[in-house]
Amino acid sequence: MWDYTKSVMDHFSNPRNVGKIENADGVGEVGSLACGDALKLYLKINKETGKIEDARFQTFGCASAIASASALTELIKGMPLEEAEKITNDDIARFLGGLPEQKMHCSVMGREALEAALANYRGVKVEEHADAQVICKCFWVDEHKLREVITENKLKTVEEVTHYTKAGGGCGGCVPDIKRILADINGPEAKPEPEEKPRMTNLQRIKLITETIAVKIAPMLRQDGGDIELVDIDGYDVYVKLRGACAGCPGAKATLQNIVRETLRREVDSEINIIEATK
Repeated sequence: MWDYTKSVMDHFSNPRNVGKIENADGVGEVGSLACGDALKLYLKINKETGKIEDARFQTFGCASAIASASALTELIKGMPLEEAEKITNDDIARFLGGLPEQKMHCSVMGREALEAALANYRGVKVEEHADAQVICKCFWVDEHKLREVITENKLKTVEEVTHYTKAGGGCGGCVPDIKRILADINGPEAKPEPEEKPRMTNLQRIKLITETIAVKIAPMLRQDGGDIELVDIDGYDVYVKLRGACAGCPGAKATLQNIVRETLRREVDSEINIIEATK
């Protein structure tokens, strides 16, 4: 279950500054519905004082995405542009009293939206780094963004990179490239391999899969209005159905891969496959 602070729950349940600013001076749009999170930030700027007079947002995403966007607008209202430019994703997380590590990408999205809105106000295009290699094709994260986020947040592991950018949380094909970038930035570090878990019998594995879904995965999804139903288990293939807000969500595939599959692989067996039941 996500360990949300009271501030996160407050900004999720009662988000501040939701909506659109007509004739906004700066607009920044980041994320993608296909990836499960999207944010559009509107700024009204006093050109005489150089301060942000108003900030509003529209977002599609989980509780952390809504809370992060709400916190960002509260942070920057009344702030001089020079100070707003220095806002980091860590500032947004701290304003909320912290975010679950797995949800830090929501604060990164807020910082990126602010950067885009300020660039739009100045009539400058945010550098898209067209020449940067796309590392994670599941979430369309390029090498420039990975290097930037890893450096800014002093990330050390692939798991941390996934928490902050989502990269590596889909098919897993980009993990070798993420390790390469981490080693390039931090230097190669010899880390002990995790101990291999003893093989379980079929009955033991089925029992642990069932318990993990009921105790760890379902409560996480319910925090954001969703749920999950275990339909069947065939060897290492686990058939599930997403329910509630998760059913039909554009980010359903990401939920199955990032949360359901990865949790079961970590808690049960690395060979677990997740299949969305159609009946």
